[in-house]
Amino acid sequence: MTRQQSAMDLKSGYPYWAVKNGLMYSFPQLDTDLDCDVVVIGAGITGALIADELASHGHDVVVLDQRDVCWGSTSASTALLQYEIDTHAIDLAKRYDQAAALLAYQSSLQAIDELSGLAHAVGDVDFARCESLYYASNRADHPRMSDEFAWRQQHGFPVRWLSRADLKSEYGLTAPAAILSTVAARVDPYRFASRLLRRMQRKGTGVFDRTQVKTITATTRSVQLITDKGLLIKAKHAVIAGGYESQSWLHKSVAKNRSSYAYITDPVSSAQLGWLTNTLLWESSRPYLYLRSTGDGRLLVGGEDDDHDIPARRDRQVDRKATTLQRKISRLFPDLYAPPAFAWAGTFAETSDGLPLFGKHPQYGPRVLFALAYGGNGITYSILGASLLRAQIERHHHPLTALFSFSRLGG
Repeated sequence: MTRQQSAMDLKSGYPYWAVKNGLMYSFPQLDTDLDCDVVVIGAGITGALIADELASHGHDVVVLDQRDVCWGSTSASTALLQYEIDTHAIDLAKRYDQAAALLAYQSSLQAIDELSGLAHAVGDVDFARCESLYYASNRADHPRMSDEFAWRQQHGFPVRWLSRADLKSEYGLTAPAAILSTVAARVDPYRFASRLLRRMQRKGTGVFDRTQVKTITATTRSVQLITDKGLLIKAKHAVIAGGYESQSWLHKSVAKNRSSYAYITDPVSSAQLGWLTNTLLWESSRPYLYLRSTGDGRLLVGGEDDDHDIPARRDRQVDRKATTLQRKISRLFPDLYAPPAFAWAGTFAETSDGLPLFGKHPQYGPRVLFALAYGGNGITYSILGASLLRAQIERHHHPLTALFSFSRLGG
């Protein structure tokens, strides 16, 4: 099967990570034919985590990206690291079964620890452990949130129920109720992925940017890729981890692309930030408003997703959406002055059930594997998908293979 890669306009405005870090490292263009065990297409956070997992277990890995490394959606990610999936556990249990819901949530909880360990090993990526406060936007959402809390508590998740009075006295928030999770984290995704790829390169992994794959031809025994310069890469497996562009390799879309918006403030005093310094905040409405801090004391605000993924339209919407987000923050926290310093938007995709897609697709043979970490938990999903894909390449069992497969969506 042969397809051609296509480039997308993935972001608008001024993503803070790209402004803060600049182009961190220079990686070469590919200039020769190569043979390897696994070629990973996509050098963002997903591709970096997968390549690191494979390389650290003895696989000869090559990483390619058609842009500069991490310059796609990773530079626009807001990087809230949570085990809490956008789809409630009680809804996953109804759609599949209790075992599937428990597996998804327990795996995501474990992923936070795995990310923590890797982030500390890489170092200097603005990683910090946080709590996560999920509040009911209105009274109508209260019963479902209560049921969700009961399910998590029953299955031993680190949660606490907060009443309206609790929220007001402990957090100064006016809302019907909330679930407080004690396990969450934040990171600078661009810095994390860049430093991880640089570390791999120093250990011998080939990392090449500004190298576009034009075609992939898969057989039962190998994969051959041809680049835009006519170079040939032969591999035992190919992993397509190009984020929202990955769907261009499929005849049929498996997720809907949308646009999401965010802004970040100038540094805010710790006195003003208060509990927001170490707590992620998000709401039950969809699309949801969310907030988190950074290591240099800024407040990152996101939300206002819409159903359009038209770059020119998204460009025009950035400032207006940032103003709307600031207005919402002012209503939540009247004493907090948090205007935008940088505002941006990016392509966002989610599957119908909020779970990612990792593994083989029936359009290709078993040598081509996909890594579609779609949804609000992209980085968490990516580290789970890394071990899942390694298991498939090494022909080992992995508990998430079926749940994260294309077959669950009928394609």
